[in-house]
Formats: sequence, C-alpha cells, structure tokens
Amino acid sequence: MCVGGSLRQQWLRDQPLIAHSQVMTSKRDVRILLLGDRGVGKTSLILSLISEEFLDEVPFRAEEITIPPDVTAQHVPTHIVDFSFEEQKESDLVEEMCKAHVACLVVSLDDVSSVNSAREYWLPTLNGVSFDRQLSPLPVILVGNKSDLVNPELLISTHIEPMMSEFPNIETFVACSARDLSNVSEVFHYAQKAVLHPSSPLFNYDISELTMTAVRCLHRVFRLCDLDNDGLLNDSEINLLQVRAFGAPLDAINLHEVKSIIDRNCPEGLVNNSISETGFLFLNTLFIQRGRIETTWSILRSFGYGDDLNIKTEILEPPVNAKPGSSVELSSFGVDFLTALFQKHDKVCPTLSTR
Repeated sequence: MCVGGSLRQQWLRDQPLIAHSQVMTSKRDVRILLLGDRGVGKTSLILSLISEEFLDEVPFRAEEITIPPDVTAQHVPTHIVDFSFEEQKESDLVEEMCKAHVACLVVSLDDVSSVNSAREYWLPTLNGVSFDRQLSPLPVILVGNKSDLVNPELLISTHIEPMMSEFPNIETFVACSARDLSNVSEVFHYAQKAVLHPSSPLFNYDISELTMTAVRCLHRVFRLCDLDNDGLLNDSEINLLQVRAFGAPLDAINLHEVKSIIDRNCPEGLVNNSISETGFLFLNTLFIQRGRIETTWSILRSFGYGDDLNIKTEILEPPVNAKPGSSVELSSFGVDFLTALFQKHDKVCPTLSTR
C-alpha cells in the first residue's frame, strides 16, 4: 500500500533555526517495524496515520505500507511494517527485526502488563537478535498508545523512565492516541529521525554532553572554517559554513539571534562579536537538546563524515582515473590551496615560494 497526498503536511517539519534548506542524509530508505502485545493498538496507529480517522474494526496485521519520498522532509522512502503473532511466527519476528532500521515498540497506557512485557520480552528479544547477528542495537521509539484513556504522567515516572535508563537504545517516548489521532504522525516522524539522524554517535543523554568523538569531529570542522586562524568564526566564516552545510547563508537577523543565544548562555562563546570554539560546541549541543539533531548531522556530513563519524573512504581515497604510462600532478588550484593552507599555519615565515 502506498501513501501520499493527505499526509504531506503532517510529515513535513520545520527546518532547524540555522538552516533553511534540505537536511543532508546518507540513507536511501527507512524501514520501521511496529512491535508490541496484542491489543495495544499497533495496527490502529498505522491505519489512523493512513486514513486520518480511527477505525473500530481492524485486521490482526496491516500490510506493509510505503510512504513515498515526496511526503517526507528528507525525501527518503519509508516502509512501515506491522507484526502480529496471530499471523506470524517467531522466525518471522527475527527476520523482520534483522531487516528493520528502527522499531516502534507500542504499549497501552491503560495496561501496565503491556509495559512490563515490553521490558521483559520485546526489548531483550530485540537486543538479543542484534547481538546474535553482530548488528548494532536497533534504535527503539517507545510508543504509549491510548493517551485518550489515561494520563500517562504516573506511568512515565514509575515505568517508562526506568525502562529508558535500562535500555539505552530507546531513543524517545511518545504518548499518542490512535483514536483521537493525537501525536500519531509524530510517532513515525521520530522513528524516521532516529534512522536518518541517530543520536547515540553524537550525544550522551546520561550526562547531557556531546560524545568525545563528536567533539573531535566538530573541532575539525571549526578549524577548517576558521580561515584566518584566529580561533574564532567571524560573520563571513559562519556564512561559509552555513552555505556549505545548508546551501544558503544566514540573514543578518538570524545571525544576530544565534549570537544572542550564545552570548546569554555561554560566557566564553562569543568573543569580539565572533563565535569561539566553545560557543560552536555549545550551539550544537543546544540543537540536539532542542530536538534539532539533524542540524549537527548536516554540518558533519557536509564535511565528509558518515553515520559512524568516520570520514568516508571516497573522500579519503578518491579514485584517480589515470591511463597506463601517464603521470599525475597537482593542478594550479591544488597548488594554490596547499600554499594558502601552509601560509595559514606558518607563524614564522608568512610567505612561501612555489618555484
């Protein structure tokens, strides 16, 4: 089944504050697997997303659904897969877990037993399959359905938060209702986001800090953008970064807003009206804390980083198509680039002969 048209506005999301263009992603598609006990509303969530109304009678399992790329902000096809033990076996479950990019684990907010089942069966099974197949732990969106029947706050504090602490691959928790459609599209938005812009390589939520690997990568980006080598990003350098990562410069109003946020919250982040490396790291931390992790990923990907935060092989080792017997030499552009790079870091002798 293919979905289009009516879901367009639900699936589109605002771009990050610092950007006004398409966010970069390296994924070709997203496969979302819905899991959970019978009766929690997995199938109802899918059908409510598609029909934009609640259906009183639903099948045990919905057929696989494909969301076309023109409906999503990242222009990536998204496949939604429903699982039910009423029609499938455990071997089918393992197969689907191995094929999925992210799992939406659905519990019923009015049934604590479904929450206990998520903790005692579904999550250990998910992680066990990943371990057995030597795969990375599958990111999980924990979904609390039937929010129209009960206030989820008590259950969140007594069950959901401890579960999220126990299982680090739970990306987030979303309370929703398939009946009144509240937060239904958000469930699938967060699932898609967990695949396209994973949080674990960039941020440690236990201590609310960037990972050391992310800090090293952002340090490199900062140094590359600091063209005059003064340890700061001036307006021109900020906009060069902006154009490279997002395809459009910041206008004066938005640039002033970004600097004001840094100045108010990071004492050493703004120096002589330019952004320091401390301010740059703070800004990326703020993006992630505000749920705009795609902004930081777009910056990193524009400088050659993959989802594992390693520079891609095709950048480090670009193909050279040289015929047998021919030689390879630097172009005048390459010589100019290396000369400028040398002069940028040469504090003893500012000139270099290229003869």
